[in-house]
Amino acid sequence: MDAKLFSSRPLSLSGVLLFALLATGLSAVALFLDLAAGRVGQTLSLALPLWSCALASAGLGFWVVPLLRSLKAGQIIREDGPQAHLKKAGTPTMGGIFFVPVAVAVALLWSGFSSQVVAVSALTLGYAAIGWLDDWQIIRHKSNKGISPRMKLVLQIGFAALFCLWLMATQPISITNLALPLGLTLPLGFLFWLLAGFVLVAESNATNLTDGLDGLAAGTAAIALLGLGALIAPTSPELMLFCACLSGSCLGFLVHNRNPARVFMGDTGSLALGGALAAVAIITNSLFGLLILSGLFLVETISVIVQVGYYKATKGPDGIGKRFFKMSPYHNHLELSGWSETRIVALFYLVGGLLAFLTLAIC
Repeated sequence: MDAKLFSSRPLSLSGVLLFALLATGLSAVALFLDLAAGRVGQTLSLALPLWSCALASAGLGFWVVPLLRSLKAGQIIREDGPQAHLKKAGTPTMGGIFFVPVAVAVALLWSGFSSQVVAVSALTLGYAAIGWLDDWQIIRHKSNKGISPRMKLVLQIGFAALFCLWLMATQPISITNLALPLGLTLPLGFLFWLLAGFVLVAESNATNLTDGLDGLAAGTAAIALLGLGALIAPTSPELMLFCACLSGSCLGFLVHNRNPARVFMGDTGSLALGGALAAVAIITNSLFGLLILSGLFLVETISVIVQVGYYKATKGPDGIGKRFFKMSPYHNHLELSGWSETRIVALFYLVGGLLAFLTLAIC
């Protein structure tokens, strides 16, 4: 094991404390929900797969992270980003190659290769492959530009279409009736499939935009996944298991990704996480719940849309426009406003937790 890996940066007590609080909170909530539902000791539960994958992912990271460093798979930091991030250049990226497969493998084996878990796992790995291709191009060309946005979008739509075709062939027609709170439903018919495809692409990109600070995307995704798992537990125990596995794997990844990060997940991880959230929500007809759970990812996406739109709308004769935020996504705006990384991440964890509780309360 490379000792320099753990001594190259000073230990951040706040990063350790944030991780400890998140791990304790997720574990306590998972155990409480299992106790309340009488799932303690059962094969299909929240707490047991959560911690199994957390330990497996964390343990595997002690081998993979030094390997990525030795392969010089370092992150290229964009020059127009926050200047404080320039010191992170060279930190290994593409960490999604170890924590995503851990969750998928455990979920498949634990569920006995349930058809729904197989489908969601395939979509998750497909989006991870898109992210890997993007990360590999960045590393290969030593540039922060990977595959073209058009190519990435085409690949995302392609995997989304395959997933929707599988749903059409295997799921009951009632899935096209969008479930709303208070037992209400909204019949969408064919429009449901357009919505499903949009959600798959949008959610994966939204999670990708949130991956900008140490521990931010992994922690918020772990919270959202556990919340989604708890929401669908009564009707889809196998997919609950999948969510718990991926949430736990994110938690294990945070052992290496908490501030100061020793590895980044890259697009390999962030696109996969968003795709997994969307795929589970679509199969279980939990899109309204996902909308609330993904509130933070939605804010990050809207901040980028507002920034780009405002800049174009205010362009003068010199071709230069004004900026609505100091920088987008929104977490960069907070950072340039004087907030520390750990303070921003702590706020996002807190808001993510509140959104999860709100989702369980009204859905």
